[in-house]
Amino acid sequence: MEPFFREQFEVVNILNVFRARQIVGRILPKTSLTFYRRLSERIGAEVYVKHENHLPTHSFKVRGAVNFIEQCSEDQIKNGIVVATRGNHGLAVAWAAQRRGIFCNVVVPEKNDPLVNEMILSYDAQLIEHGSDFYEAQDYAEELSENAGYYYLRQGNEPLLITGIATMGLEIMEDLPNVEVIVMPIGGGTGCASVSMVIKQINPSVEIYGVQAARIPAFYESWKQGKKVTVSPAETVASGLAARSVFDLPFIILKDLITDVVLLSEEELIDGVRLAISYTQNLAEVAGAAAIKAAFALRERIRGKRVVLIMTGGNISIPVLASILCR
Repeated sequence: MEPFFREQFEVVNILNVFRARQIVGRILPKTSLTFYRRLSERIGAEVYVKHENHLPTHSFKVRGAVNFIEQCSEDQIKNGIVVATRGNHGLAVAWAAQRRGIFCNVVVPEKNDPLVNEMILSYDAQLIEHGSDFYEAQDYAEELSENAGYYYLRQGNEPLLITGIATMGLEIMEDLPNVEVIVMPIGGGTGCASVSMVIKQINPSVEIYGVQAARIPAFYESWKQGKKVTVSPAETVASGLAARSVFDLPFIILKDLITDVVLLSEEELIDGVRLAISYTQNLAEVAGAAAIKAAFALRERIRGKRVVLIMTGGNISIPVLASILCR
């Protein structure tokens, strides 16, 4: 492990997760862990859904953003913050920065989801459209940071983001200490790594299943090969899973904790949204509903167990939702 990541890794510990809990708990509501009988009967397990889609900005990422914004130094943010995003990370940081009156720049790719852009602007952030994809937006965010002195808040390798998101794991263990299986989608890996770190330290026997889009299986390929892999560009309906590579620190954390990874086709990912509506009466974005669809694929392996499916987000545009429901 490189010295930089070793230093970051040492800061990501259960003590700092409990510290984050004090901060996050003052600002954000605890999300519900809801048992669904019909879903349980269909899957053949005792199934609960952790509703991160009920948080402000409708995504788990606001946990990390709040933890960072409330603990970062004045020197870090005196000139403002810049982030690169396609959606939930930018929304989360913009919301948290607005609370503190911190100037926030959000760089999104051109032709980004108009609904996401509107929501970012509603949090008083400056929206900058640049590049054809997330990676070009990310390069521009780095350039702005260097030239204008903004603090560049990276999605994956900031320990305060990880320990803030990890508070979700504490909530799960408080509400269901005898949980046996966790199923969570993996994009860049921050969410699943954060939760897994907490769950496995409290009860190492809990099984952790990740879910990825089959078209962009960046973490899966990295896990199988034992090293970070960048996969080829590809389109997926699950924008929250459209990461061509896993972040460094989350990969270091998660690679030894994951039980297995479920790869879902585009049609299966789309079906997840319909399943979420049918069984939980909740609107989930495609990535946010992936755990529910994956649970059906895992039926034989999780039969009879206590299972938590994490609904990571609910930001879905009307055109995407309409096309899914009409298929």
